[in-house]
Amino acid sequence: MPPSPDAVEVVQCRGVLRVFSDGSIVRSDSPSFPMPIDDDGSVAWSDAVFSPDHDLYLRIYRPRIPLPSDPSNLPIFFYFHGGGFCIGSRAWPNFHNYCLRLAADLRAVVVSPDYRLSPEHRLPAALHDSAAALLWLRSQSLSPDPHPLLAGGTDFSRVFVSGDSAGGNIAHHLAVRFGSDPDRAQLDPVRVRGFILLMPFFGGTQRTDSEAQCPEDAFLNLELNDRFWKLSLPLGSTTDDPSANPFGPGAQDLSSIQFDPMLVVVGGRDLLRDRAATYAKRLKDWGNPVELLEFEGQQHGFFTIEPRSEPANVLMQSICRFMDNN
Repeated sequence: MPPSPDAVEVVQCRGVLRVFSDGSIVRSDSPSFPMPIDDDGSVAWSDAVFSPDHDLYLRIYRPRIPLPSDPSNLPIFFYFHGGGFCIGSRAWPNFHNYCLRLAADLRAVVVSPDYRLSPEHRLPAALHDSAAALLWLRSQSLSPDPHPLLAGGTDFSRVFVSGDSAGGNIAHHLAVRFGSDPDRAQLDPVRVRGFILLMPFFGGTQRTDSEAQCPEDAFLNLELNDRFWKLSLPLGSTTDDPSANPFGPGAQDLSSIQFDPMLVVVGGRDLLRDRAATYAKRLKDWGNPVELLEFEGQQHGFFTIEPRSEPANVLMQSICRFMDNN
């Protein structure tokens, strides 16, 4: 329902999400920053429903023309978009462009799912939806009539799960959710070979140095960061909620989980840098195969804001190496 005539706006996020005093919510289908679609036709893409109960779609990308260096069966690369669990969509130009490039450069089938957004659907709704997307892939692997972009020449035993910002948080929770042998079996014959966390959106009540020192004009500043958490966490929760803080007081003990190989990417100018670096160090200290990759001087989401920049090229090469090694 639209806001009542006397309702006032109480909070907004990037001009895309607006919450009013009467509880009504207004959303835009597009981001607040203009960006042209960069589609040269070399990648085929199509949408599919993966959660009919919640009317959730995902977008599948596949290189149209095989290269001589391509494997006989292409790996599958999941990409969960960012947006503080409050905004974003598989169809936003910045995420769509990035997935087009991922498919072309990684020589992979890319799957980009949507998930329910806050505050209409607070956490852990997005985490449940993301697990449902992986289980949907399993159903496709067993189907006699899978989606055309997944049919033939697709390696369901070589899947990589990635996410940007909130999507990086999702990738962490999927690594935990399917991190033990009994839980891995729920995905058979799908096999996840590694996780790529791109500037993961983690929180906590104790401020880090990178949060406290973040400039106000940053793409993701502290005020917007806190606003995202206020809108997305369960009512009454703090940023030490397990959805936000992997090491919070109520979080699952991660020291006993044998994580699959993981690449954690941070930016030197990102307020989330310290939390992600601490996360990678703790998991590595517990004996897990975790690599931390830092891009000095780069802000939050640099690879989707400027997908053809030199740092974005280096990141793509690093992801390629990670996949080749796993």
